[in-house]
Amino acid sequence: MPLHKSAAKALRQSEKRRLRNKAIKTRVKTATKKFLRVLEEGDLARAEEAFREAQSIIQRAASKGTLHWRTAARKISRLAAKLNARRAALSGQA
Repeated sequence: MPLHKSAAKALRQSEKRRLRNKAIKTRVKTATKKFLRVLEEGDLARAEEAFREAQSIIQRAASKGTLHWRTAARKISRLAAKLNARRAALSGQA
């Protein structure tokens, strides 16, 4: 239990932030998994749409301070690399 008024407020604030960050990180993970699932199916148009959605969610998480901007950039870069690799593989088959 906090002993001071300011400590009690800090406890309330940190709990709010923890719950907000948890929700945002869950959203990032869900969007990433959705993109990877669509990419595995091989539908490039849907994969590009899922990529744009995931990219938007990741950038929003970085802008809110939930993710570090370099972490967000790394995640987006890795997703883009997977999309480009799949695009190259499909164009090589045709």
